[in-house]
Order: sequence, then C-alpha cells, then structure tokens
Amino acid sequence: HSACPNCGLGSWCLPANLTLYESGQFMDIIEHCRPLKRNEHLHRAGFALKSLYAINSGFLRTSITTDDGREQVVGFSMTGELLGMDAIGMGVHQCDTVALEDSSLCGIRYADLEELGHAIPALQNHFHRMMGAEITREHGIMLLLGAMRAEERVAAFLLNLSIRFSARGYSGTSFRLPMTRQDIGSYLGLNLETVSRVFSYFNDIQLISVNFKTIKIESMAKLQQRTGSLEAGYSRARRAKAGTPGDRVSVTG
Repeated sequence: HSACPNCGLGSWCLPANLTLYESGQFMDIIEHCRPLKRNEHLHRAGFALKSLYAINSGFLRTSITTDDGREQVVGFSMTGELLGMDAIGMGVHQCDTVALEDSSLCGIRYADLEELGHAIPALQNHFHRMMGAEITREHGIMLLLGAMRAEERVAAFLLNLSIRFSARGYSGTSFRLPMTRQDIGSYLGLNLETVSRVFSYFNDIQLISVNFKTIKIESMAKLQQRTGSLEAGYSRARRAKAGTPGDRVSVTG
C-alpha cells in the first residue's frame, strides 16, 4: 500500500499467499497509520470489540486488573504483532492495552475481516492459524515461567524477546526494553527488587550489558543455559501440574 509502506497488517497477511486481487481487497478495508502516543490506551477492559490492530512501529503493554485491584501485566507486543484477539470470544476486551512509547498501528474492523474471510478462505484459514499459534505460544510461556526460578525467568524473557526481534529483521542481541522493571516483574511474577537484582547479576557476570533501557546479550549460549534448559523447565512444569511432590520450585519475589 503506497500510503503505508510498513503496514503491519499487510506484513501479517503475507503468509496467507493471497492473490493480487484478494490482497487488494484486504488492503482496502484497513485503517492505515493510526498514531498512538506514549501512555495512550488502544482499548480498555470492558470495551466492545471493534477492530483488530497490527503494530507498524512501537511497543505496547497488555494488562488485567485483578479482583483486589492490582494490575497484572500479561504481555508485551511489538512491531508486526496483532492486538485485540482477547475480545473475540466474549465480544468485549478482557485487557487494558497501552502504548509504552509513541507507536503506529494499522487496524481492521473485525466485522469486515469476518466478512472478507468468508469470501476468501485462505485469509480465514490464516487468521485461525495465527490465533491458534498465539494461544499456544502464550500457554507455553506461562507454563514454562510457572516452573522456573527467578534467574531462569528473566533469561527466558530476554531470549523470547531476542527471538521475536530477530524474526522481524532487527538485532536479536541488542535491543531496547521500553517497559519498566516493575512491568517486567509483574509479567514474570517477581518483585521489582528481584528483577533488578537479576539484571545486575547478569550484567556483573557479563551475560548481558545493561545501558539504561538498552540490553546487549553478550553470550547467547550462556543465557540459554541460564534457563535451566527448556526441556527441564517443561519437565518441572508437567510434574508441578500433575501434583508430583518433591520437585516444586519456589521463587523469591
């Protein structure tokens, strides 16, 4: 789309392998280049589902408010990722989504996407695959984090971001974290002091270099080792889920 060369939805749709005509139909129903200022909400919990959005540039945080009024961060989204799918089941958003920095998004009305999906099965199949992959990814991350110690959680968090940055053509070893340490702690189930301590420790032993919000991974292999190996993490998670005694992992924070 000439008016939106970095269209996040255009990139998101590429794996569907639409024909030129189908791709044109899809691009015609997109609301291009919606700006979102830092700390501005894309939507709030309880708002009706209107549109899904893909991020052209920027970073957003998704959170829920617990019954006792605490904010719990449940995800961070970056360029190329889709937002709003939490509302598809109930028709209303379950989460608050806010920009962590000035961002640009492209949106598509969900009703229009559904209508076009009926006419273009390849588009509908792609959307369902993407939904399934997102659910699987989130479930895997939460299962893994739930069985990890504090250092392993932070290492897994950094490796996850590294993979996502790399997949989008950015550096996987040097990137900026626009979220606060408090946000990271909320997401990982750790307190602020624990997150700060682990970052400092990783910096001291030269696993990473920390320069304000910029992180440089100095040794990918050693950082991967710090996750306790993914298979070991999954193994602990499965035992904990099954209620096997004697191998519960407690995390300070």
